[in-house]
Amino acid sequence: MEGYLAAVFNANQFIERIQDYQSAEQLKKYERAFPVDKRHGDEFIGVPMGQVFSLAKEFIEMPLDEIEKLLESPIHEVRVGAVSIMDWQARRKSTSDEDKKNLFDLYIRRHDRINNWDLVDRSAIFVVGAYLFDKPRDILYKLARSKNIWERRTAIVSTAYFLRQNDLEDTFKIAELLLYDDEDLIHKPVGSWLREAGKKDRQRLVAFLDEHAAKMPRVTLRFAIEHFDKSLKQHYMEMKNVG
Repeated sequence: MEGYLAAVFNANQFIERIQDYQSAEQLKKYERAFPVDKRHGDEFIGVPMGQVFSLAKEFIEMPLDEIEKLLESPIHEVRVGAVSIMDWQARRKSTSDEDKKNLFDLYIRRHDRINNWDLVDRSAIFVVGAYLFDKPRDILYKLARSKNIWERRTAIVSTAYFLRQNDLEDTFKIAELLLYDDEDLIHKPVGSWLREAGKKDRQRLVAFLDEHAAKMPRVTLRFAIEHFDKSLKQHYMEMKNVG
């Protein structure tokens, strides 16, 4: 069966299909959104992300070794396709526990190819977070302390799955570990997941902000307090200004 799936849902076929959806207009959008210094060696061919996601769903049966071939591609949309297939497989109820572990292992092992914010955000929640929900989560703390920005982003983004299950502990702990990170692409997701955790437990977020607001990055604070009323937002921004 695996040989049949590899023949039907292989990396080369995916790459051939995705090129049918190239758009010069979309390519210009990517060139504005991903300037050369933020491409990490990637090439863009101008395929809209909605089309990438749809094509990935068509190739949901792709075997893991073929997915890894997609991850090796220098084309950004192809690698988004790879992590999207992983995400669709991880979400699928019929995917076995063993296959979910294999998806998780591939994600961690090939994190060198999951090397931009959109690749992390497209797949970490279900490939990593959902897999770890009923397991020890030490790996997230290792990733949070990594020198690799994308591994650090995976650490916080993965906790979004926990939040959906009303499990807030790791979001607050990892946010605290990453609070003074040097990278803006860490500041934003930390603030976003603090905000979402605060929707579940407002008092805990308030306590967290009372302790950290004066020194945390401004963008993190702004994201974290987005759902507060005007007076409370002003209170925390004044703490930041004084701090």
